[in-house]
Amino acid sequence: MYLDVLDMKRFYEQPLGQLVRTIVGHAVHAQWPNLSGMRVLSLGFPQPYIDPYIGQTERLLAAMPAPQGVMEWPASGPNRALLVDECNLPLPDACMDRALLVHTLDLSNDSIAVLREIWRVLAPGGRILVVVPNRRSLWSQLETTPFGYGRPFSKGQLSTFLREARFLPTAATSALHVPPLRSRLLLRSANGLERIGRQLWPAFAGVLVVEAEKQIYQTVPKGARKAVHILRPVFISDGPPTGTAGTSRRDPATPLERAPKD
Repeated sequence: MYLDVLDMKRFYEQPLGQLVRTIVGHAVHAQWPNLSGMRVLSLGFPQPYIDPYIGQTERLLAAMPAPQGVMEWPASGPNRALLVDECNLPLPDACMDRALLVHTLDLSNDSIAVLREIWRVLAPGGRILVVVPNRRSLWSQLETTPFGYGRPFSKGQLSTFLREARFLPTAATSALHVPPLRSRLLLRSANGLERIGRQLWPAFAGVLVVEAEKQIYQTVPKGARKAVHILRPVFISDGPPTGTAGTSRRDPATPLERAPKD
C-alpha cells in the first residue's frame, strides 16, 4: 500500500524527515559516489536522495507509482518526474545503467514483479540500489514515518528476493541507528548517536541499503543436482509375439473366433 505523495513530501520537509534525508542520503551516495555519464532510473519516492546527481548523469528519471501519485521534480529546470505502473515501466529493454528504489519494495503489493521489471530495463551488468526498512528496527514498528508502513525486510529476506529476480547482491550497509523520535535534543545530537549506534547496535538500524548486479545467466545453486532422464530402448518385433518358456501359444483361430459353418 503506497502512501500519498503529499504525505511523503510533508514528512521530508519536517525536521525528522530532513534528518532521514541526510543520514540515508549519505549511505546512498557512499555506495554510488559518482554516476557521471550514466542513465539512472529512480523509483518510489526518491527525490530526497537524487538531487546531488542532477547535472552529473546522462539521464536521470524519477518514476513514481500510480497509487502514490506524482509531483514535479526538480523544483527548477526541466521536469524529470513521471507517473508509472511500477510493474510495467514505459521504457525499452536494457536502457538504464543504474536503478535506485526507495519506498518501493516495502510498499508494493508485488515486490518480485517490480524487481523483474527493473531487471528488464537495466543494461547487462547494470546495478540496483534498494533502500528498505529493517525488520528488527524501531523505525519499522512506528507509523510516524514512511518506514513504518508496508513490509519490512531482514537482510536475508532481501537477498532472497534479489536472487529470485536474478540479481546478485554485491554490497550491503545500514543507516538510521538513531531512534525515530522528534525530540529537539535528539535531533541536535543525531550525528553523534548515529556513529555510536553504528558501533553498538548495527543490527537494529532503521533501513537496509543493498546493492545488487543484474545477472544474465541463471546459475545453479552449489550442491544442486540436475535431473537426468535415461531413455531405455524399446524393441518392436516385425511379427506377432512368440511364445516364451512355461507358456503355451494359443491358436490364432480360437473356437470363439472361428467363422460359423454353414
